[in-house]
Amino acid sequence: MARSHGSVTDGTARTTAASNRAQEAKSQVMAAIGELVDEGKAEWNHIATGEIELRLLNGEVFVLGEVSVTRVA
Repeated sequence: MARSHGSVTDGTARTTAASNRAQEAKSQVMAAIGELVDEGKAEWNHIATGEIELRLLNGEVFVLGEVSVTRVA
């Protein structure tokens, strides 16, 4: 007897739920970064690649990509 591996619908629902969680997490991170900027603790600018460069007052620099954050200095 063949074993069931779940339906395509179950897989789609899991993928959608994971995507929703990732989007919510990204929104929370961007809100927190926005607060740093609003409080004068950081500056951010769009750069030529379409990403966002974040500069903290302590000199640290990050590039905020679509799905990642990279420290560059």
